[in-house]
Amino acid sequence: MNCIPKFHRLVLSLATCLTALTMSAAEPWVLWPNGAPGEKGGLAAEHDTSQPGDGLVDGKTVVRLGNVSVPTITLYRPDPAVDTGAAVIVCPGGGYHILAMDLEGTEVCQWLNSIGVNAVLLKYRVPARAGAERYLAPLQDAQRALGLVRSRAAGWKLDPHRIGIMGFSAGGHLSAAASTRFAQRAFEPVDAADQESCRPDFALLIYPAYLVPHAGPALAPELTVTSNTPPTFLFQAEDDGVHVECSLYYYLALKQAQVPAELHILPSGGHGYGLRGAAAAPASWPKMAEAWLRRAGVLAGHQH
Repeated sequence: MNCIPKFHRLVLSLATCLTALTMSAAEPWVLWPNGAPGEKGGLAAEHDTSQPGDGLVDGKTVVRLGNVSVPTITLYRPDPAVDTGAAVIVCPGGGYHILAMDLEGTEVCQWLNSIGVNAVLLKYRVPARAGAERYLAPLQDAQRALGLVRSRAAGWKLDPHRIGIMGFSAGGHLSAAASTRFAQRAFEPVDAADQESCRPDFALLIYPAYLVPHAGPALAPELTVTSNTPPTFLFQAEDDGVHVECSLYYYLALKQAQVPAELHILPSGGHGYGLRGAAAAPASWPKMAEAWLRRAGVLAGHQH
């Protein structure tokens, strides 16, 4: 026998529906209306590749999304009361093999929302395509995403001059590539969105990988820093297995090009922690990044 009064059941039902609507408010947009450039098919279905026993981070599992052939962006909006109108395209890491979609994706989007930033989660193509540079397809996706977000800035109530990019590990390399290879798109334009600038207005690179070959000092050949490279925040730990020199030498290149940049190196922290845990690295970089964004004027003002 159902002892909940009919009116209360109706209220509960409405509350459940509202919760479901809130949780599903962020809908993905397919980046390429007629399919991504150069895609030939043949991949297995997109799926979480994590297996029982795969490494946990702070005692929790990680979604390791593989076989991405239909790239998307998903917009996560902050509370209107704190919305600054700024936006950041978030690029998860995963060695250009998989995407750590929660650890370095949705959880980062939630943090950005908490400081008033609109977060755009980029699900870019992985694994690396045979016969092409491992970053090429992801760079096409990132450039397309930057132009697409900028083209929708008015409708989404974003400031088109405060659209940045943020990446972790391989996503940090992708963000650096987008920050240095924006003068010419890596694909043939498909619509009006590709007439918009694909230059990020700022970049945040968190434990970036692949910025230097063999621990430097030269940058990877695909990364050419100039005076027009966007202002950049870098964070890495000295004991990072992918070489702290990635951040060190990229920062030095920015400094030599007179690009505003900020570098933080911690003595320990390792790699691939995202926002998880109370250790120094995951506890430090969000506060430092927020402070940098404020000093850079990214978080100035509110949009209503």
